[in-house]
Amino acid sequence: MTMIDSRCLMENGGGGGGGGGGEGSCLPCTPEEEKQIVEELNREAERDLKEGNLYFVVSSRWFSKWESYVGRGGVDNLDNGKSSEPQDLDVERPGPIDNSDIIEGRSSNEGDELELVRTLLEGRDYVLVPKKVWEKLVQWYKGGPALPRKMISQGVFNKKQFNVEVYPLCLKLIDSRDDSESTIQISKKASLHELYEKVCSARGVEREKASIWDFFNKQKSSQLSISNQTLEELHLQMDQEILLELKVDSSPSQSGKDSTGNELALVALEPPRSPMSIAGGPAMSNGHSSSYSLNLWPGSAVNSSFKDMDDGFGVHSSVRRVEKGGLAGLQNMGNTCFMNSALQCLLHTPQLVEYFLQDYSEEINTQNPLGMHGELALAFGDLLRKLWSSGRTAIAPRVFKGKLALFAPQFSGYNQHDSQELLAFLLDGLHEDLNRVKQKPYIEMKDWSGEPDEEVADECWRNHKTRNDSVIVDVCQGQYKSTLVCPICSKISITFDPFMYLSLPLPSTVTRIMTVTVFHGDGSGLPMPCTVSVLKHGNCRDLGQALDSACGLKSGESLLLAEVYDHKIYRMLENPFEPLVSIKDEDHIVAYRFCGKGAGRKKLEIVHRDKCTPDILKGNVGKYFGTPLITYMDDDSPSGADIYLAASRLLSPLKRACASTMAHSGEENGFLLEANGETSSGCNGQCEPRDQSMGNTELEGTSSQELPFQLFLTDDRYLSCKPIFKDSVIKSGNRIKVVFEWTEKEQKLYDSSNLKDLPEVYHKTGYRAKKTRQEAVSLFSCLEAFLTEEPLGPDDMWYCPSCKEHRQATKKLDLWMLPDILVFHLKRFSYSRYLKNKLDTFVDFPVHNLDLSKYVKQKDGQSYTYELYAISNHYGGLGGGHYTAFAKLIDDNRWYSFDDSRVSPVNEADIKTSAAYVLFYRRVKTESKAELGETSQAHAGL
Repeated sequence: MTMIDSRCLMENGGGGGGGGGGEGSCLPCTPEEEKQIVEELNREAERDLKEGNLYFVVSSRWFSKWESYVGRGGVDNLDNGKSSEPQDLDVERPGPIDNSDIIEGRSSNEGDELELVRTLLEGRDYVLVPKKVWEKLVQWYKGGPALPRKMISQGVFNKKQFNVEVYPLCLKLIDSRDDSESTIQISKKASLHELYEKVCSARGVEREKASIWDFFNKQKSSQLSISNQTLEELHLQMDQEILLELKVDSSPSQSGKDSTGNELALVALEPPRSPMSIAGGPAMSNGHSSSYSLNLWPGSAVNSSFKDMDDGFGVHSSVRRVEKGGLAGLQNMGNTCFMNSALQCLLHTPQLVEYFLQDYSEEINTQNPLGMHGELALAFGDLLRKLWSSGRTAIAPRVFKGKLALFAPQFSGYNQHDSQELLAFLLDGLHEDLNRVKQKPYIEMKDWSGEPDEEVADECWRNHKTRNDSVIVDVCQGQYKSTLVCPICSKISITFDPFMYLSLPLPSTVTRIMTVTVFHGDGSGLPMPCTVSVLKHGNCRDLGQALDSACGLKSGESLLLAEVYDHKIYRMLENPFEPLVSIKDEDHIVAYRFCGKGAGRKKLEIVHRDKCTPDILKGNVGKYFGTPLITYMDDDSPSGADIYLAASRLLSPLKRACASTMAHSGEENGFLLEANGETSSGCNGQCEPRDQSMGNTELEGTSSQELPFQLFLTDDRYLSCKPIFKDSVIKSGNRIKVVFEWTEKEQKLYDSSNLKDLPEVYHKTGYRAKKTRQEAVSLFSCLEAFLTEEPLGPDDMWYCPSCKEHRQATKKLDLWMLPDILVFHLKRFSYSRYLKNKLDTFVDFPVHNLDLSKYVKQKDGQSYTYELYAISNHYGGLGGGHYTAFAKLIDDNRWYSFDDSRVSPVNEADIKTSAAYVLFYRRVKTESKAELGETSQAHAGL
């Protein structure tokens, strides 16, 4: 191991947490030394995890370049697929730290007041580094801006965990004096005392005169009195409003008025409710309240109808009495569509509606160490009651979200999460909060020794019920049979395990469709998008071969693949074994077509920039646009004239029609133009070099310093631009980067639209990429894939009691007993080291009469026919997707779409889409044979 100079690990005043620290006093480090220093500082931070520790947010795009530079390749927590360069190439040292791509477009704020883009995901868009690592990176590279974030403790009881608060709470402060609005950033763990200090400091107000109100939806809901209560406990949400008012001295003339002269409303605050109180009416989102005690408690008229009214599904229809309930939307509290989607499905589950509209206080289990002391069940019950009593008024689930963050910190913050993961937590949490078993007995599991399945299944279910007995178990839990077989000794192990949902794999294709824009590296034709089918788990060599065939490459031609980001070459895909999973579907991939091979030849890369001002050297530059052009240079030290000729050759296919007319007139703006704009397409079979006489003609008559159009030599990071002249000698590494500045003159001569991003190329050329329609799969095929025997993975080995070794056993699942509410989770998301991907396969699922009889091994005479009543949908890809829900109101026999606050009717024929993610079915109860006999006799008597 390389020894590290001890001076490199010493603190120096130049690092700091700022965005542009000095070079510091330590000696320059090698990449290997930088790597070792950072790894040691990371280990030190991991050994000292505590609340208040400072971390810094760093753009993954910059950090992955640093990782490649120091030879770390890809890091496990960086799953963005861009964390490594081909190992056989020289990796350039990254430039200054650049966090500009992860912050909002504000420049007035500094430090912790900078706001991050709300849709960022850790690993994909940013990484978190400890304070000392940040100080070292700034010392080595400068840059920024600094984005410090503190570590906080989240959760309760035995569920506490440390997390970095990447997104502090942003509150919109409204000053009642002038109705001005400003933003306050503060930790959710901050107290009201700290909030008052920050607000008063920002608005120049004495704390004794300030009064702050919870102004959610711009309505006064409660006054925030100074205390040590945290903002999280008060359920303040991201981007919600708070109101600042000034207290005035009471006097006869001012009694009952605030600082603006407006009358003050007298707010009577209700005393805190007992944790077990359910009879009180919950507050509506519009400030009103309702009471359920009038008609929803045992003995009431409506409650008695629970016993009398049955709709054929074993569910009573009392909900219809609650004045068109169930049509309220749920407000989005900041990327909470995943929560709203899962909640709407559960809130429209008939058995749960009936249960939570009654008095369930006696079943709250406050002593269960696996539960949430009943608080989650109470929060869910209150939310359900609001939804079924508020008509069509959208509800803000603030209290529920606060409880969710308290008990499940993984869902805290304002990032997008998975609706199925929330559903799994919520069902389990509700079960533990409502578990009727107060003291769970210890039960020793027995090994299967050949007993009949019925006996083993019954015993396992009885054992399960002695420890788990709740409404969730009653209606949502089933049982499946699991059979393991040792591949060595053939030992068989059979268990019967409970389940609350079934996660079904999707039979996916092994290929993917990729569209690549092909540019001619010799300027012999216009760029053209090319769509090919490649192996999903293939490599860049497979992509290159597919493009070779699709483009009809001739003998001696080759392709150079590259990824374009921000109108510059982000990386060259020259490693043929680079896996294709490192390329996302939305990445902009281009190919450059050349005569001959490019190995060992110098590349000329030309990027395009709009003309802004002639004062280039002072940093006043225009915006980059389009796709860079690349060609090879035969001379290791080309002159400015050589660079110009190469650029002119690449631009020649873009010549406008009017340019040829101007050429016949002799000259334009002081230089001759090519005789015509005609270009050949592809090589001439022998890959002969194009005639450059016209380009040389343009250079005749110019001085030793002039070129017909302006080119600038730039560095690897595009931070500086240096004009190129005719006699300039360009000496650089393997790549020469040149900025071509498009003035009004060039815009008239050349059509730059062919250089624009892919969709614009489509529009210009009239080309449309053909998307192959995926073959639909049925829900039954997904279920059969779930039940198919398969070997366990190498990371999921089974300990064989006979061999006394871990074995890669084969596993077979069978359905044994199905619940009244059957939930199917379609596994659309796949994960790998490089990529998290989503499958948009259309699954054809029945809406009515889903008959699962042939899949159930237990033959108990029950009905195994189900009907669909709710769907959680996911649209789009990872990170930028959106969740909605479809749910059926049983009494109306109508389907509705729930898109956060928006609720609208939807036709049953439109609910089957490729966005379906979680399906909710309910059992259709049928009459037994005995009941059918009695019914027929009664009809005969008539």
